[in-house]
Amino acid sequence: MDRTPRAPRARRPRSVVALLTAALLAVPGITALSSAARAADADLATNGGFESGLTGWTCTAGTTVNSPVHSGSSALQATPAGSDDAQCAQTVTVRPGAQYTLSGYVRGAYVYLGVNGTGTTDVSAWTPSASDWQRLTTTFTTGATTTKVTLYTHGWYGTGAYYADDISLTGPGGTDQPPAAPTGLKTTAVTSSSVTLAWSPVTGATGYTVYRDGTRSQTVTGTSATVTGLSASTAYGFQVTATNAAGESAKSAVVTATTGAGTGTGGGSAGLPAHALVGYLHASFANGSGYTRLADVPDSWDVIDLAFGEPTSPTSGDIHFDRCPVTECPNVESDADFKAAIKAKQAAGKKVLISIGGQNGQVQLTTTAARDAFVSSVSDIIDTYGLDGLDVDFEGHSLSLDTSDTDFKNPTTPAIVNLISALKTLKAKYGPGFVLSMAPETFFVQMGYQYYGTGKWGGQDPRCGAYLPVIYALRDDLTLLHVQDYNSGPIMGLDNQYHSMGGADFHIAMTDMLLTGFPVAGDPDDVFPPLRPDQVAIGMPASTNAGNGYVAPAEVTRTLDCLTKKTNCGSYATHGTWPALRGLMTWSVNWDRYSDWEFQKTFDAYFG
Repeated sequence: MDRTPRAPRARRPRSVVALLTAALLAVPGITALSSAARAADADLATNGGFESGLTGWTCTAGTTVNSPVHSGSSALQATPAGSDDAQCAQTVTVRPGAQYTLSGYVRGAYVYLGVNGTGTTDVSAWTPSASDWQRLTTTFTTGATTTKVTLYTHGWYGTGAYYADDISLTGPGGTDQPPAAPTGLKTTAVTSSSVTLAWSPVTGATGYTVYRDGTRSQTVTGTSATVTGLSASTAYGFQVTATNAAGESAKSAVVTATTGAGTGTGGGSAGLPAHALVGYLHASFANGSGYTRLADVPDSWDVIDLAFGEPTSPTSGDIHFDRCPVTECPNVESDADFKAAIKAKQAAGKKVLISIGGQNGQVQLTTTAARDAFVSSVSDIIDTYGLDGLDVDFEGHSLSLDTSDTDFKNPTTPAIVNLISALKTLKAKYGPGFVLSMAPETFFVQMGYQYYGTGKWGGQDPRCGAYLPVIYALRDDLTLLHVQDYNSGPIMGLDNQYHSMGGADFHIAMTDMLLTGFPVAGDPDDVFPPLRPDQVAIGMPASTNAGNGYVAPAEVTRTLDCLTKKTNCGSYATHGTWPALRGLMTWSVNWDRYSDWEFQKTFDAYFG
């Protein structure tokens, strides 16, 4: 959380090395494969001339125009904006171990044509500037088990509209038929957080895909699967499809299963009310909002995060918590009164945590020595003040993925591996009642739907999605995740539309992603699983003074109505209804007091 509002981050441009690499791929001599089509080859691209509008294509910011065109009467026009490179893509069925040539005509600055999912080396061609139609071409060979590839074209950020026309993929087409839809789908086991399914085998199928409430959940090779990460006492609908080299079957009939009642103790959440109000208290500094004594925080606040514990240096791991000095906070209470206020809050059923990081507290546990120092120093703070747990508010450059770190389920970056280890050690030390919360920014979580780390070709911001491996590794220990839905740039939701701060739709879309799960970097086989609704609170600024992205009380209410009741929704369609959503978080208690407790009053009016 910022002590002062801060401008949204911009995504880094692609590195010079990545651009040179792409240029080399565009040189025919470098690709080494012939671009001439064999007599038996066919053009497998659908609507490559865009004569049928965008049929067959999925575009983030595209339309068809009648001028300029390379041939026919239509061409694609797409305009990059913000963090969107205006990609248009389509998936094509191919044969394993076969050679293909991708080509097309483009106009504009920094236009790319490429293919993903080849099973060998994904390739692309590009032009830095084409004032008139220019042909791009590249070739590739599919892997031994590859049956589908994705063609794409895109521009680059801030370079204006580009045009594409007559895109073709020549090579042998798939001749097999997709398998029949599975039958006999049934549940074989149900717990409070999982459902196990089984179904009859399908002739000719090489794999199966499980869908939860219409959303792809996982792929398996056998005829059973266990879907985990479900909410207690919640009904889900499941379907299964069969796949082979020719594609995917129709979906099976729906089977509904209702999970059992949970114990409510996961992640130390037993001590929280069904709906909780979380706020950050400026305990180590003062700003325009003024200093608020802990004893003066109203009873409505269920979790109070003391801001902030900060490191002696970014890589030391040695965290200190210095209370606001009287020269800066004339009304600051004594240490004895502060500790007494903590005990009084706890006696009233409230949780008081130390929040580590914030805007100025960069923490990078790059070594095991830093990890151990973190555990020791944070333990000292918790023990000294008798706190209930820890809030992780790492921002800036605290978390950043190494170039080779591409799997959020198996991270290798030392700073991330060591943080996970440190948090698990603290959780084990203090037991199941230890409250662990996290307050990442959208850039580190939901932006992972589009981009993860530096990306396949490099050049992306290595911090993008960097919180995902930490959340995933600690999902069974995590009490609360309250992403900061503020000081954020536009973020793409599961509807593949960009959502911006300032209204309920942004909070609805961002929260739906956490409760539904999402494919990381657009990979349907690499899904970040949903969190339980009791683990999720929505982070909002308390006032216009607290940060960018403030929404009025009516928009807060509309957000809660849509997510917990599926009423009063706007343009974004959620993938479920979550009456057990834990609640709201705000930056900050101090700013809310400055605004006559507007945020607290809105929460109290809604949840009673």
